[in-house]
Amino acid sequence: MNHTDLIAKIAEAGGISKADAKKSLELVAGTISDVLASGEEVRVQNFGTFKVKQNEAKEGRNPSTGAAIQIPARKVVKYSVAKPLAERVNA
Repeated sequence: MNHTDLIAKIAEAGGISKADAKKSLELVAGTISDVLASGEEVRVQNFGTFKVKQNEAKEGRNPSTGAAIQIPARKVVKYSVAKPLAERVNA
């Protein structure tokens, strides 16, 4: 399912216009992004938890040449699925 399909599904399920569904989806995604960028985590009941994790700098290898390369430290978003969602997917 792509972005457009998701908007159509939300509009249909909510009995709202596609424009309203798109605005709602963009607001939710934007709010989650803003909260994560501030370093906080986002917990959505029965869905899961989004949080930011700091990966430290490390040494890696170029697979083509085998030469050592430095991989810089960076922040990554981690998602942990909630138990009800995991159970529904595996049912």
